[in-house]
Amino acid sequence: MSERPTALVTGASRGLGAAIARALAPDYDLVLGGRGGADLALMCAELDARPLSVDLTALSPFDVAGVGRVDLLVHSAGMVKLGSVEDTPAEVWRATYELNVIAVAELTRLLLPELRATRGHVVIINSGAGLRAHPGWVSYAASKFALRAFADVLRQEEAPHGIRVTTIYPGRMATDMQREVREQEGGEFQPDRYLTPDSVARAVLAAVTTSPDAHLTEITIRPSAQPPHQ
Repeated sequence: MSERPTALVTGASRGLGAAIARALAPDYDLVLGGRGGADLALMCAELDARPLSVDLTALSPFDVAGVGRVDLLVHSAGMVKLGSVEDTPAEVWRATYELNVIAVAELTRLLLPELRATRGHVVIINSGAGLRAHPGWVSYAASKFALRAFADVLRQEEAPHGIRVTTIYPGRMATDMQREVREQEGGEFQPDRYLTPDSVARAVLAAVTTSPDAHLTEITIRPSAQPPHQ
């Protein structure tokens, strides 16, 4: 049986989640969360990881019953649907909060016994939108502000159990999600102006490899060629 620590990474099928999984692979046994399908299967095969094929918006204790030990939980899954207050209906708000906030809270809650047992670490991928809101980003920014509050509360409540909580606020990244965002904005996708997923993955590594006496609570990372807004 492996004596290495175990990391569970959500949204690991592609983009940032996949980059984080690859960065952690040399030092962690991996459980990769996603909705299943070929992309998740390929990532698991590449990294010798276990899949957690689950709809994060409909979690139950049964879904995580077989996960076992968890030393590190990285929340990387998320969605964005742009729109003004006037143009954002209730169903967009509900879908955004279900994945960006409630799924994070529920998966963390279900895994707290394992995280407490290992004095583990929770890393939450937030966004520049979680620090400053801009017109047209209302439901996404609101969900990320809520996620920031969740992390702040979790950090304080779980400190007696030795759990560390790090929030990472990346700017725009060169991912498929960013391509979709630029389509929604009606702008050009310019990957050379954005952060690479690998750069943000290295920020995750920085957080989780600090010495036991240190706790990186928040990390903000921006592209050197600053794009609009985030």
